Amino acid sequence: MKLTFWGAARTVTGSMHLLEVNGYRLLLDCGLFQGKRQLTYERNLNFPFDPASLDAVVLSHAHIDHSGNLPNLVKQGFANSIWSTPATRDLSVAMLQDSGHIQQQDAEYINRKRQRDGLPPIEPLYTRLDAVEAVRQFITVGYRRPFLVVPGVTCQFLDAGHILGSAIVVLDITEGSETRRLVFSGDLGRPGMAIIKDPETVAEADFLIMESTYGNRRHESRDEAQQILRRVVNETYKQRGKVIIPAFAVGRTQELVYNLHVLSEAQKIPVMDIFVDSPLAVDVTEIFRTHPECYDSETLALMEHRRDPFGFRRMRYIRDVEDSKSLNFLRDSAVIISASGMCESGRILHHLKNNIEDSNNTVLFSGFQAEHTLGRRIRDGNQRVRIFGEQYDVRANVEAINGYSAHADSEELLDWVRPFDRERLQKVFLVHGELESATALSGQLYRLDVRNVEIPERGQSFDL
Repeated sequence: MKLTFWGAARTVTGSMHLLEVNGYRLLLDCGLFQGKRQLTYERNLNFPFDPASLDAVVLSHAHIDHSGNLPNLVKQGFANSIWSTPATRDLSVAMLQDSGHIQQQDAEYINRKRQRDGLPPIEPLYTRLDAVEAVRQFITVGYRRPFLVVPGVTCQFLDAGHILGSAIVVLDITEGSETRRLVFSGDLGRPGMAIIKDPETVAEADFLIMESTYGNRRHESRDEAQQILRRVVNETYKQRGKVIIPAFAVGRTQELVYNLHVLSEAQKIPVMDIFVDSPLAVDVTEIFRTHPECYDSETLALMEHRRDPFGFRRMRYIRDVEDSKSLNFLRDSAVIISASGMCESGRILHHLKNNIEDSNNTVLFSGFQAEHTLGRRIRDGNQRVRIFGEQYDVRANVEAINGYSAHADSEELLDWVRPFDRERLQKVFLVHGELESATALSGQLYRLDVRNVEIPERGQSFDL
């Protein structure tokens, strides 16, 4: 059994791990890498292996950094099954088509510049139609239902509690007379968060691939996060400003809407308009409504009383581009939630352009901002940023909430590891985290008696 790490190695994007066993090749996740534009395009375009040689893909969840390069994989020859939970498949239908549309837009933008420079055009990484072709290859299986991925490899999905449909991937692998278990955490969620269930735990594994996004920090509690949201909304309202929230269309947007609903019903924030300006988030919210099997008891109880957790008075979902443009002319205070969560594309760029130079407004970050993204530059305190090729002064207040993160923090990651049988666990691989974060988590695992920990580099292989 050989394991090679081709993505999310010492970084938080582009999750992709290749498992070779019994002559079969199995890919865990196939995410888009995000970073500097040229490196991003080249790395996402060129796979370090032949896609046609793969026998299966197992997808942990629908976030683009885990699923986003599947259309390109299929376009380049992968013709076998993509295994996921039903909710992950439904989210991927919306998200991959949206990603294909963005790839086309990005290529058009770059080609206008290349034409001016006398350079030949580039092709989009993939198109919306390529995304549709990829979706045809999905096969869905519910939680806790074992299935055969390839001969000798049985898989089971457990609830990762990260986003709707997210899974911990448990692989029982038979080579000759020996069976060993490889567990891939995917992205782990947080206990006690709204809407979806808590992460399930695993007790038995020989090898563990584990995320480390927040391995070096603690989040606020859910109550603390709600208090920050309340404070920011009230303070900005008093200044007659707008709260601009870059948010991922899947999970984070629905979490924010749910908490704004709670605050509004309790009359803890003013009566004001709240907009979700993202066609993808609108689609995704409808998908959330169709998967109550993923809900926690609190959300199910809310629905029992015929109350919609994703809709309330003064809440508006914006799909049409003209309605989106009209938000630029709002005179009253409002909350505008828009994608993308790292401010790299989408309608959030227009809202930042129009609002970031007004000191009455607030830009509120609610999720992780990867290196070299616009969101990271704003959050790190840069006084001037480039949006659509033009420089803007950052005069708006900049705030952040970590308590709504869909990723477990350092203590929650350690709590998830504690049930594992230490004598059986031979090796732990830390992925999906910057080096500083993964190194910190490695040290904490050592204190838990988890000793054989690796932080793999991209392209590094291990014979298990």
